[in-house]
Amino acid sequence: MIIVHHLEDSRSQRVLWCLEELGVDYDIKHYKRDAATRLAPESLKKVHPLGKSPVIEDRGQIIAETGAIIEYIADTYGRGAMKPDAAAPGYRDYIYWMHFAEGSLMPQLLLKLFFTRIKETKMPFFAKPIAAGIANKVLKSYVDPNLKTQMSFINSQLADRAWFAGDDLTGADIMMSFPLEAAQARGALGGFSAINAYVDKIHERPAYQRALSRGGPYSLS
Repeated sequence: MIIVHHLEDSRSQRVLWCLEELGVDYDIKHYKRDAATRLAPESLKKVHPLGKSPVIEDRGQIIAETGAIIEYIADTYGRGAMKPDAAAPGYRDYIYWMHFAEGSLMPQLLLKLFFTRIKETKMPFFAKPIAAGIANKVLKSYVDPNLKTQMSFINSQLADRAWFAGDDLTGADIMMSFPLEAAQARGALGGFSAINAYVDKIHERPAYQRALSRGGPYSLS
């Protein structure tokens, strides 16, 4: 049986959702973030040297990285679901969005988070205006324009299709769920009606609800 090493409020929620969609049996080992740093606990390094989540154990293997895990689950347990056939029309879209989620979108969202937090971090009063000025400049000149471009592109793609790779939910949707949920939770989806409708549709799925029930509290704000 698959064991999911699941960190609260993290990307590993996607793995639970994928397993629920496929009806695969699994157990969860829960981990709490450090209350002060919000980092994963050191105990995760006993599972994988990088000490990150998600990580799964299955059939004597340790598999890390969400994309690699979703691919493994689709190949091993999907029975044709979660991953289009290589000859199918949506296969290239599937590949594209599987990589776009972490390769293009998440870096911009993390930059947005980091530079926003810099402005809120406690520091000597004389340093605050300097730090805030630098953060605002980076956000205004680089991060926010790039995020707007990406969100506009995503919104246009979702305007005329049910899922990222066509008519059926796939691993690409599992991968894209986390960054889009994070964007919605942080108020970055104003005006992007197709993305908001897509995230709401995800949240209504019974398998998603079951994953939330098993995974525990899940906050990205």
